[in-house]
Amino acid sequence: MTALRHYLQFKDFSREDYEYVFRRAKWIKDKFKRYEPYHPLFDRTLVMIFEKASTRTRLSFEAGMQQLGGSAIYLNTRDSQLGRGEPVEDAAQVMSRMSDLVMIRTFEQDTIERFAANSRVPVINGLTNQYHPCQILADILTFIEHRGSIKGRTVAWIGDGNNMCNTWVQAAEVLDFNLHVSTPSGYAVDTSLVGEAVRRMKLFADPMEACAGADLVTTDVWTS
Repeated sequence: MTALRHYLQFKDFSREDYEYVFRRAKWIKDKFKRYEPYHPLFDRTLVMIFEKASTRTRLSFEAGMQQLGGSAIYLNTRDSQLGRGEPVEDAAQVMSRMSDLVMIRTFEQDTIERFAANSRVPVINGLTNQYHPCQILADILTFIEHRGSIKGRTVAWIGDGNNMCNTWVQAAEVLDFNLHVSTPSGYAVDTSLVGEAVRRMKLFADPMEACAGADLVTTDVWTS
């Protein structure tokens, strides 16, 4: 039996995993552009739990499931017992018995970690305050489609040292690229959230200096 795998942080996948994901994503996108049916998720159900609302996250996951032949169920805190104090552990056991995959967009990383620890099916991090792996995965795929391999290239992050930045730091470690980071005073990266990957990060006080020589400039809010 294949071991259950979750996607809670970018570092949960290896470089080889990502190489496969990028190849597979391109292959699926090419089929979609040619209007060729491809339904590997036929009769499979994704449960989407939104404690934090998002237009794009809901649309992308729901459309993706439908395009691949599956279905998606949207839940927010008003639609489930989670909003009325049900323990995360209990919710995970119940929901994972009635679905094939769970995506959670929530506040604290601890919530999704506890859910995954009690789930029978894979759990995907749709966003937490600490990490945003699916967003960076999509950003890197876009770069590869337009500029080729990201290995050995230089990415400049300009803005708050937030969940996006934390995930870029992890991505630099896993995929072997350079990362320039420029954050406003008081909004630096929390190095406890990125571990040894901090060695891939070069800090700049001046955003223009951080962008010099970069192959990709990416950003979010300046402060949050």
